[in-house]
Amino acid sequence: MKKLLTLSLLAMAVVSGSANAKDWKNIRVGIEAAYPPFNELTADKKIVGFDKDLSDAICSYLKANCTYVIQDWDGMIPGLLAQRFDTIISSMSSTEERKQKVSFTRPYYNTPAFFLVRKDSNMNVDSPAAMKGKRIGVQSATIFQNYADAFYKPAGATVTPYQTLDQVYMDLTSGRLDAVLFGSIEHDTFLKSKDGAGYKMAGKPLLDPKWFGEGAAIAVRKDDEDLRKQLDAAVEALHKNGTYDKIRKKYFSYDIWPKG
Repeated sequence: MKKLLTLSLLAMAVVSGSANAKDWKNIRVGIEAAYPPFNELTADKKIVGFDKDLSDAICSYLKANCTYVIQDWDGMIPGLLAQRFDTIISSMSSTEERKQKVSFTRPYYNTPAFFLVRKDSNMNVDSPAAMKGKRIGVQSATIFQNYADAFYKPAGATVTPYQTLDQVYMDLTSGRLDAVLFGSIEHDTFLKSKDGAGYKMAGKPLLDPKWFGEGAAIAVRKDDEDLRKQLDAAVEALHKNGTYDKIRKKYFSYDIWPKG
């Protein structure tokens, strides 16, 4: 009788587990769509960029139907946890702080952070003390804000967070900021634009994983480990079969795949 009861309970557990399992043939992807060249909206409201192309390739590899949910950056992790979407493929750095809330795949790119200043500036951006009284722009809820708040704000700099990176650059070019702290790729894109002619990247490259993470990775909820494994395998496969580099070359002339 005990044996029959045990077998019955085991069968119920298997059925229950099967009922709760997800096949992940339909995946909702959270994306900011305000972070060129990784993700942005065109004039006709089409999402484009490196993140979008890579996400499309991942979905094709997994034979999954993916839909995109546009989300402001500061609501990205809350939106994932509230199940507005199933994964974040939007240049999110994998940091220890974020790992307390979500799980990440392996990084799919990694680039250093830099300060951006006017070409005629002689500011010593590597020294927080030397930046006392200076106005530093960052995007809110990012690793760049965390770093500036931890080192430059206590030294007397004014750190101003903005909802989007475009707003940061706009205030830089209008003279309301002395420097912007962000990633090298984003700065490089701005420097190639009409508005970026009078600016330069300054100081040492910032890569400390404690503050800047291990690189941009794909985030999922902690209890969706099966999805994380599928996405991780897809990223690895696309890198090995050349699809990743084909996409990367569309946007960047240099390698951004994480080393090591």
